Amino acid sequence: MTKKTDVNIVKGYARYLKLERNLAQNTLDAYLNDLGKLLRYIDNNNLDPLTLRLEDLQHFSATLHDIGIQPVSQCRILSGVRSFFRYLQLDGYRDDDPTELLESPQIGTHLPEVLSTAEVDMLEAAIDLSKPEGQRNKAIIEVLFSCGLRVSELVNLKISNIYFDEEFVRIIGKGSKERLVPISAKAIQEIRYWFMDRNLLNIKKGEEDYVFLNRRGAHLTRTMILIMIKRLAAEAGIQKTISPHTLRHSFATALLEGGADLRVIQALLGHESIGTTEIYTHIDTSTLRQEILMHHPRNIMQKSRKNTE
Repeated sequence: MTKKTDVNIVKGYARYLKLERNLAQNTLDAYLNDLGKLLRYIDNNNLDPLTLRLEDLQHFSATLHDIGIQPVSQCRILSGVRSFFRYLQLDGYRDDDPTELLESPQIGTHLPEVLSTAEVDMLEAAIDLSKPEGQRNKAIIEVLFSCGLRVSELVNLKISNIYFDEEFVRIIGKGSKERLVPISAKAIQEIRYWFMDRNLLNIKKGEEDYVFLNRRGAHLTRTMILIMIKRLAAEAGIQKTISPHTLRHSFATALLEGGADLRVIQALLGHESIGTTEIYTHIDTSTLRQEILMHHPRNIMQKSRKNTE
């Protein structure tokens, strides 16, 4: 296969991901970046993706381990590789799919850090409200925690998608899928306070509908949110390694501990699979034990007997 053919196939694959699978730009870029690793391996070993065998892919997988890529990242890369070869088969480039028997490395369930409500309050207390961005940052923390948004959803949040009276926000999630998420009265209050500062900005053309803006009147980036939250965590004395995603996980965990149904949490988070939600949320064993002691009928009966003795 020539380099020109190689480029045309990648372009066709990118169109397939964007138009047929309706992937968001960030996800599409991640798929193509991972595919680039495979294509460099193919080029370095004088192979051809149209004749690549399972044994070649197994060797590629082994090289990912050898260069120190973690199992979670290996799984993500191999998932993208499978997607690419499914495309080659669907589009008639190949009659077979060599990834059908390709195994991914085993990974344990990773439970990310979670913040308690008190720790979220500590984050907000560390904000200097005398600074121009202070109230904006407080509103950001509150929206992330009360709505469980992805950071990409937060930076793209529009004023026109907030229903203040009904206390709902309309979110455009992964794959351009829409969902309605309740927003707390406190988050709405913090946004309204932020709007008082926002109204003083010289807002750039085309940015007028974005909720959160920087000093130059343009909407924020994911990196800016990450830096802000890590800085606040350090100033608040929170030792955990956190990111904007930590607040999303904290939102889900708080709901689960409060008794919310897993299917409801799945809908609020915008997860396509309930399996993702099951991995994403957790309750520590002490909480589980306490719930059983308090609510299981056998324990209630035993407690009642002790009280009457």
